[in-house]
Formats: sequence, structure tokens, C-alpha cells
Amino acid sequence: MLFFVSFCTNAQQAPIKIPKDTSFTVKNEFKKYVKYFPNIKSAKDSLPENVNESRNLVYTTLKNTPFGDRDLHVDVFSPKKKGKYPALIMVHGGGWKAGDKMLQVPLAQKLAAKGIVTICVEYQLLQEAKYPAALYNIKSAVRWTRANADKFGIDPDKIAISGCSAGGQLALLTGLTSGIESKEGDQGNLGFSSKIQAIVDLDGVVDFMAPLSLNLNRKADSPDVQWLGGTFYEKPEIWKEASPIFWANEKSCPILFINSGFPRFHAGQDELIGMMKDWGIYTEVHKFDIQLHTFWLFHPWIDPTANYINDFLIKVFNK
Repeated sequence: MLFFVSFCTNAQQAPIKIPKDTSFTVKNEFKKYVKYFPNIKSAKDSLPENVNESRNLVYTTLKNTPFGDRDLHVDVFSPKKKGKYPALIMVHGGGWKAGDKMLQVPLAQKLAAKGIVTICVEYQLLQEAKYPAALYNIKSAVRWTRANADKFGIDPDKIAISGCSAGGQLALLTGLTSGIESKEGDQGNLGFSSKIQAIVDLDGVVDFMAPLSLNLNRKADSPDVQWLGGTFYEKPEIWKEASPIFWANEKSCPILFINSGFPRFHAGQDELIGMMKDWGIYTEVHKFDIQLHTFWLFHPWIDPTANYINDFLIKVFNK
């Protein structure tokens, strides 16, 4: 009887499995595009000889979520040569509902080999928590990075963030809300700053309100509608709040945009660049004129992507 009661109690306390959307993978993206680009090759997880790796490190633990206590993890890739290096927080894409940090690993490894400490971040997707939970997760990851700067040879004054697709929107929002208390959350290492010194956006939403981005006939099951908790008609203030462009100001940091040939993924970008130019803040744009959104996952585009990012960080950090 005691065993039965104990078993039932433990069963009640066991965390509920988080629902997962496994549709956004390199394999599926390859199948989607190979018929149009027969020479593409998927980038592989392959550790360079001059790079150390530390995988699945816990950067924060979320308490009492609907799925129980929840660890969030990072993968860190750092140059083996001792020194102080810039860091790049890397945020994966997947429409805020799918994907995982492994998608960023091949690009992270290439950048680490060039002299950047790269941190691939896990964050809560919409099946688990809607906006702004992912923003709070990533802010916590930035603070964790500063808290562990000495351990990984990071210069805490040279921390950048990059993101791909939905991750690009989150990277922009994280960087452009630096210093905004209401956007910090309370998830770990609160004694450290989440300030970002440079942003890299790979085909990520700049402005949910821009005409090419804002489709007023969005269905209720569209990822952005689900993530933002309603349609534009239902939650216009949230659609604006989650748009990075509205947080830009004269104290914002430099931004690199790397675009595909799909205009809707960089709607609002020209307006943001114009604002930054007026403030005298450096921006840089590169475009792969191809109808392939997830270019960073494939050869022959991953290497020039890594070069663009590295060259940009050299310019803004003088590394």
C-alpha cells in the first residue's frame, strides 16, 4: 500500500512531456529545395581542430512551469588558443514553433574557428510558452554568457547576437531592447547585463506591421498568430511590441542583415536602416539573390555567410 501511494505521488510530480514540432529540420529543408538547387549540400556538425566544445550546458532553470521544472541549455564553441574573444549568441529559426539549437551548430563551429566564441541557445517554443517567454530566455542566456566570460575566454564588452528567420526576429528584439527593464524577465544571473553590442539578422522579421509582413487574412493556426496570442485585429499592441523596429533608437548597436531573395523576410528593413543612418549607426547588408530561405544550412552559402559575419564583427569590435 505504501509503495502504491509513493508511486502515485511520484507519478503526479513527474514533469509532463513538452509537445514538439519536428517539421523544421535540415533533412526536410533539403528535400524542399534540392529539386530547385540540385548542387546544394547540407552543412555538417564537424568540430574544427582549433575549437573546443561544451554541449548541453544549463544556462537557466525555469521553476514550476506547466511542464515541471525546466532546464534550458546552450552549446558553446570556443577557440582553443587562449585569449579574450568576442562572443556571438546564436538563435535558431523554425517559425517560433519548431527547430532546435543544433541547427546553428555548423555555422557556430565555422565562426569559432575564426576566433569567435559561439553560443547556440535553446529557448521555449510556442507549444510551451508564447511571446515574450523566448525573449526572456535569450536575455537570460546573454547574462549567463557574461557570468561565464572568464571560463570561455569571452570579452564581456564584445557580445553580439545572431538569429535565423524567427531567430532573427528574436535576435533583433533582444538587441534593440537592451536596457529596457520590462523586457528583461527574471530568469537567472540577474546581476549581469544583457546588453548587446552588435546584431546579425539572417532573413528575420524586422517589422510585423510592414505591409509585406502583415497579412491581415492570417489563419488562427499561423505560427505568428499563435505565438503572439492572436491576430493583428485581436492583439495589435502585441504585434507592434514584438516588432524590433519600434525599439530602435539613437543608442542602438550596429546591425548586419543577410538576406535571401524572398522580400517578405526583410520587410521593414529599409526603414530601419534609414533610421540607423540618421543616427549615425553602422549597418551592413548582404543578399543571396536566391529563392531559398534557409541558406545558412547549406553549401555553398554557409561559408560566405560565416565570412560576412566574421568580417562585420571585425569592423565593429576591432577584433
